[in-house]
Amino acid sequence: MNKEDIFEIITNHAKEVIPKLQDHPFKYDDALKDLGANSIDRSEIVMMTLESLSLNIPLIVIARAENIGELADIIHEKL
Repeated sequence: MNKEDIFEIITNHAKEVIPKLQDHPFKYDDALKDLGANSIDRSEIVMMTLESLSLNIPLIVIARAENIGELADIIHEKL
């Protein structure tokens, strides 16, 4: 699985949690917070993504991500 696949998984979960993002053209430098995701939404998106990939990564590691692309990079490193 490559970073683009992980990015797609994250964005699909973002669309599921925040329906108004269905037609948003996601970019790697998009920040979930800037797209309207509150802290609970962001946590849910991360947890759904980790569950989809059967990963268990400490959230403190994930918290370093400033945007969706960085989140995908961190998760990709842990595969």
